[in-house]
Amino acid sequence: MTRTATCRILLVEDNPADVFLLKEALQSSGLHFELTTASDGEKALQLLFDQHPAHVNPDLILLDLNLPRVNGHILLQKIKSDPRTEAIPAIVMSSSAAASDVTQAYLEHANCYIRKPATLEDLFRTVLAIKSFWLDVVQLPPPGRPEPV
Repeated sequence: MTRTATCRILLVEDNPADVFLLKEALQSSGLHFELTTASDGEKALQLLFDQHPAHVNPDLILLDLNLPRVNGHILLQKIKSDPRTEAIPAIVMSSSAAASDVTQAYLEHANCYIRKPATLEDLFRTVLAIKSFWLDVVQLPPPGRPEPV
């Protein structure tokens, strides 16, 4: 992704305070982004897979595990098992440090697991690290599913 391109991010988070703080951290990072939020797993599934006006095709998914309606583990399984979304980087951001959650997220093909930072300073530092690695260093796949060679 080029520095001037707009990164489309789907944030799946049920805590409005976390959504607000993540948005602030993204804005302060200098990232050009378009943020779509889903407050539960069912809404995220609708945004990703239903053919309706709010359909999104994100470059990056930030995902909490503890979600109402459809939990983050089930959502992650669906994202990573569908050819339309399997290549989109899915970054789990959870307050859980339980080894079982971390292991399960990786078994469900999470691209990385980040424990939610405890302080605002750490959150800003984490968002800068996500931006630096996932958007400046890593080459992301183009939108949509490319044809096999």
